[in-house]
Amino acid sequence: MTLIKDAIHDYIELRPMAEAVLDTPEMQRLRAIRQLSTVQFVYPSANHTRFEHSLGVYHLASQAVDRLEVDADLAERLRAAALVHDVGHGPFGHQTEAAIERHLGRHHDEIGWLLADTELGDVLEARGLDPDAIAETVDGGGPLGELVSGTLDVDRMDYLVRDAHHTGVPYGTIDHARLLHALRVVDGELTFEAGNVATAESALIARTLMNVTVYRHHVSRIAGAMLDRASEQLLTGGDVTAERFARFTDAQLLAAFERYEPTADTARRLQERHLYKRAIWLPHASVPDGIVGLEYDRTRDIEREIAETAGVRSEEVIVDSPAEPHTPESRVRIVGDGERRRLEERSSLVSGLEACSRELWRFGVYAPEAHLESVTEAAAAVLGVEADVVP
Repeated sequence: MTLIKDAIHDYIELRPMAEAVLDTPEMQRLRAIRQLSTVQFVYPSANHTRFEHSLGVYHLASQAVDRLEVDADLAERLRAAALVHDVGHGPFGHQTEAAIERHLGRHHDEIGWLLADTELGDVLEARGLDPDAIAETVDGGGPLGELVSGTLDVDRMDYLVRDAHHTGVPYGTIDHARLLHALRVVDGELTFEAGNVATAESALIARTLMNVTVYRHHVSRIAGAMLDRASEQLLTGGDVTAERFARFTDAQLLAAFERYEPTADTARRLQERHLYKRAIWLPHASVPDGIVGLEYDRTRDIEREIAETAGVRSEEVIVDSPAEPHTPESRVRIVGDGERRRLEERSSLVSGLEACSRELWRFGVYAPEAHLESVTEAAAAVLGVEADVVP
C-alpha cells in the first residue's frame, strides 16, 4: 500500500485500485486544474489542484466506509467514485461549467461518457468495477451515493478544510472527523446522530462564511464572468470544438484565448490581473423583479442594451445575475427520538443562515475601468435602479 503525504490529512493510504486509477491520463490532468480557479486573484496561495482534492475525498470516503462497515464491493465502488468525482470538470472548474453545459448539455458530475471511452474506464473495469455504476455514484445515485454527492458529503468535508488552509481563511475549518464518526446508515440512507446537530450546523456556517469571503468574492466573480464570456466567444466563433474545450487544462484554455483574436484581450487581462470593475453591485432586495437568476439569452440582451445606452461595445459590459441563494446542507437528515428529521427542522440556526445567504447575495454589472462611469449610468437607467450602489 502506497502512502501519500497530504497537507490536510497527513498520510493518505492508497489501495491498489487507487494507485492504478491515479496513473491514468484523465486523473493526471487534474494536476493542471486549480481547485479554486479565479479565487487566486484574491488569495495568491490558493493554487491547490483538483488532483489533491480528489485524494482528500478518497481518503475521507475510505474512512467512512470502514466506519460504516459497508460490504467490500460497495466500499470499493464508493472509494473509486470519490477518487474520480472531479474528473469531468472542464478548465477552471466551475467557471466554465455553464459554457460546457450550454454546448454539450452535460454537468461535470455526468461522467459516463468519459468512462466509456478512456483509459480510466478500462482501468476501473480491469479492477472489477463497473464504470456505469461508478458514474451513477459520482452523480449521487445508487447505494450510498450521497456519501460522494449529497447534502453534506465527503466532497464538502474535504474542500471546506482544504480551501480554508490554502487561502489562509479560517472560516472553513470544520470537524470532519466528528462528522464521519456521526454517520449512520438507516434504511439504506445516510444520516447523522442527533447529538451532532451542532457539528452539522458548524459545517453550514463554514459554507456560508466561505461563500462570502472566498467562493463568491466579487473579484473572483468578475474574473469568472470574463472567463464565461470568452469561453462562449471561443466556442461559437473559434476553431475549438466543445468536446476539446471541455478537456482543456487551465493553461491550455488561456493559450486558446490568446490565439483567437476576439478573446485575446481577455487572456491578457486575466494574465495581468487587469480585470473589469463593478459598475453596479446590488443586494437582493434592490434587484427588480425578473432579474434574479437571469437566463443566458436574456442576460446577453440586457448587456447589449446597456452597452448601446453607454456607447460602448457589447463585449465591454458583463451582467452577472446568480441564482437564488440556497443552503443544501440544511436538508441533512438527523436521527433522534426514533425518527429522521432534516437539520432545518431541528435547528433554529439554519433559518437564520438561509436569511444570511440571501442578504449576502449580489447582482453585478462589470465593465473596463475606462468605461465605468458611462456603464454605471447606462445600467442604472436600463435596470431602473440607483447608480451609486458600489460600496
